[in-house]
Amino acid sequence: MAKSMTQGRPFQLIFQFALPLLAGNLLQQTYNMIDASIVGQSLGTKALAGVGASSSVQFLVLGFCIGICNGFSIPISQKFGAGDYEGMRKYIFHALFLTAVAAVIITTVTAVLCPQILYLLSTPDDIFDRAYRYLLILFLGIPFTLLYNLLSGILRAVGDSRTPFLFLAFSTVLNVILDLVCILVLKWDVAGAAIATIAAQAVSGILCLFYIVKKVQILHVSKKHCRVKKDTVFTMLTMGLPMGLQFSITAIGSMVMQSANNGLGSIYVSGFTAGMRIKQFTICPFDAIATAVSVFCGQNLGAGKVDRIKKGIKEGIAMGVLYGAAAGLVMILFGRPLSLLFVHASETAVLDASAKYLRCMGYFFWVLGILNICRMSTQGLGFSGRAVFSGVMEMIARIFVSVVFVRILGFGFQAICFADQTAWVAASCYIAPTCYHCVKKISQKYGYCSEPSRFTQKV
Repeated sequence: MAKSMTQGRPFQLIFQFALPLLAGNLLQQTYNMIDASIVGQSLGTKALAGVGASSSVQFLVLGFCIGICNGFSIPISQKFGAGDYEGMRKYIFHALFLTAVAAVIITTVTAVLCPQILYLLSTPDDIFDRAYRYLLILFLGIPFTLLYNLLSGILRAVGDSRTPFLFLAFSTVLNVILDLVCILVLKWDVAGAAIATIAAQAVSGILCLFYIVKKVQILHVSKKHCRVKKDTVFTMLTMGLPMGLQFSITAIGSMVMQSANNGLGSIYVSGFTAGMRIKQFTICPFDAIATAVSVFCGQNLGAGKVDRIKKGIKEGIAMGVLYGAAAGLVMILFGRPLSLLFVHASETAVLDASAKYLRCMGYFFWVLGILNICRMSTQGLGFSGRAVFSGVMEMIARIFVSVVFVRILGFGFQAICFADQTAWVAASCYIAPTCYHCVKKISQKYGYCSEPSRFTQKV
């Protein structure tokens, strides 16, 4: 059900909107952890390394897909907040059109270049075949990834974060069942894990589509909206491409870091993979809060309520930092026991590597509360291009640590353990003052007028 975030207490609205997002993210990461656990415990650490050897490039490609879908939803949320439903439907059509084009291009390019990508990542020979099978199947399923993320993004843009969560919950349970069947019963090895993931993603996307068609009349696009217009395409691309590039640029640094780590051997690849799974799980609340604040900013920008935007960003950052401090403490104290979810107790070297990675990360985990909320808020206000540079800062920092400290100076895995934190701090030093400047610019340009039409301009 569509819901406006232009009235009521910002903290309560953000918190309530973030809860289904958080639950959905946690379910998704729970599946990822179960997936890694099934692979690691039943197929061994070599198979786990095969799945994890390409995690950075998965983040690059799938992150780009998620980013452009989130970007396409920004003007939709602004039009919804302004009450311009005809304009909103035109944006929805263009989002569907551009996403279909992206699905064809991205799937074709990534599938063809899959072997070259793994070579660039310095994937060890003993896990190359498994890594290739796993990654290729994920690439072939990109259209389903785009379908779910676009439709769920549109629903969230109009204030409905509950429905995408319910469909994601169903598909997550299905994912686990398919994992067990494909890996343990059908003996499809790591390919079974990839097939299960794509099948479940397809189900969640199709369910979102049926729900919108049957239940959400406000989002229905008629024939008069289905005309491709250059100015609207340009507006959508200026929102979607920067957000997609932000994920991709960030992932380039992660690819260089993973390539450096892959060169250290399969023990560190397995330890890094286990630690990454736990990190991805604990990052979920940051993503949920940041997405909620972004939608809040977008709707209130459309409604012309700058004072609420300021308050929402401040409260979102406070929530993120407090969570980050608590989660970081857990990672410091319990990193090794958590790693046992993916690694057998007899693999002591792998466990030591994973625990060290998590412990070092825990000291700086709270920084993500500043980085994610400020970045998503800047995007929600329409300054996607400026937010991209925070991804550039992350990329530069990761590459610097990976090249200089891992390879040239020879600090090895010790440097890998501090690469992410260096990137977070560098990006936060840029995006925090940038977010403040963007809000100030909006205040100076438009004041506190409540006239919606003045806030639907491109900023």
